[in-house]
Amino acid sequence: MWLLFAIASSVFAALTSILAKIGIDGVNSNLATAIRTAVVLLMSWGMVFITNAQNGIHDISRKSWMFLILSGLATGASWLCYYKALQSGEVSKVAPIDKMSLVITLVLAAVFLHEPFTTKTAIGALLLTAGTLVMVL
Repeated sequence: MWLLFAIASSVFAALTSILAKIGIDGVNSNLATAIRTAVVLLMSWGMVFITNAQNGIHDISRKSWMFLILSGLATGASWLCYYKALQSGEVSKVAPIDKMSLVITLVLAAVFLHEPFTTKTAIGALLLTAGTLVMVL
């Protein structure tokens, strides 16, 4: 099931880039990010109430709160930078660089979460990096 959600995430992320590039035309990138964020906020809380998950908020540990807040700050910074880059750059160049987050995530997961960084992972990361450079340069 996780694979279907991962594929759907990829499709929606691709649509996000295209729709954002069209929608940001003539709009301040920070304002556009705020509008997008408001929509995401409404959708997220809507899903919480639809699935009746709101009661779990009292069970969240301090550690989880801290890391969820930090994750939110990182997401906000990412979105602000992404929209600023989209405003003046081509989607076909901005999106591949943005997706380099996959390579960075693999390295950070190995360092901080002690997830395996195998030869296969390293080759994949190098190929992704090379592919990004080919597309962007």
